[in-house]
Amino acid sequence: MPTSAQPLVELENVARYFDVSPPWLNRILERQRRQVLKAVDGVSFSVAKGETLGLVGESGCGKSTVARLIVGLYRPTRGEIRFAGRRIDAAGPDPAVRRAMQMIFQDPYASLNPRWRVADIVAEPIRAHGLARSSRDINARVGSLLEQVGLASADGAKYPHQFSGGQRQRISIARALATQPAFLICDEPTSALDVSVQAQVLNLMRRLQRELGLSYLFISHNLAVVHHVADRVGAMYLGRIVELAPVNVLFTSPQHPYTRMLLAAVPDLTRTGMPRTAVAGEVPNPLDPPKGCAFHPRCPYADERCRREVPRLKHVAGDADVTVACHAVEEGRLAQEAFTAA
Repeated sequence: MPTSAQPLVELENVARYFDVSPPWLNRILERQRRQVLKAVDGVSFSVAKGETLGLVGESGCGKSTVARLIVGLYRPTRGEIRFAGRRIDAAGPDPAVRRAMQMIFQDPYASLNPRWRVADIVAEPIRAHGLARSSRDINARVGSLLEQVGLASADGAKYPHQFSGGQRQRISIARALATQPAFLICDEPTSALDVSVQAQVLNLMRRLQRELGLSYLFISHNLAVVHHVADRVGAMYLGRIVELAPVNVLFTSPQHPYTRMLLAAVPDLTRTGMPRTAVAGEVPNPLDPPKGCAFHPRCPYADERCRREVPRLKHVAGDADVTVACHAVEEGRLAQEAFTAA
């Protein structure tokens, strides 16, 4: 659980657009319009010190783009990103700030240099930020990090291909911890691992959070994993957050129709033989999103207002911790008894 109400990371109306238009000459000859992909379109949330915020949604909804915006791999088209109260989106990368934020990538097979020994991989951020000078200090720090994530210090002499998937992800975590960060972005860190190995890595991350006071932004498709690790959860759809709530509230009383559809699709042995509601339809083309609410073509509660007006993220009446972007919720058109928790 969060140790402080003071936000460590804050995003305010952050957007990132990509120009994916054909070359200028093609547009002139073929009379094509300029095409802009709105990968992230007005995302706002905060992460408190010691908190884990889960970010869920279908592929292509903008989760990974949000992660890359925070760590500075992309520059936002608009909006503000603050770390510890300091704005970090406008200026160039500050080494002190970037050192305090690290990222664990989805694929441990691709995120580690196969030509480097593990000791060199983990030591790279230590050398880059000047956190240790002598080879003895660097080697000692690398050995301590490897032991901290459940490996042996002698493993530093090996290459990544000599490890299993779970062990490689532990190496990635050790590399992320090398700069002693306060905030870790975990972009699908367990999706490439077996279920039993996933549990080991998740337990490791929770232990490290307790011991080091880390804050996490945890991105995942797996709702069961998010339920296990997150304090709050944000559901994203086509570049926007449609619901943000404490994890227990969202999993027992989801408000937005999209969140309900995601939860209804989670396998549950206790509901064997019972009718289930599949996630209907497909994600619209992000180059040509629907007008109004982007979810309205798939929503059974959509009306004319939904087709015309974009809903804003607002607090739900009676619960200041839950925010939802839905006209049907705002107007009270969704019956709470209509949802059966998966």
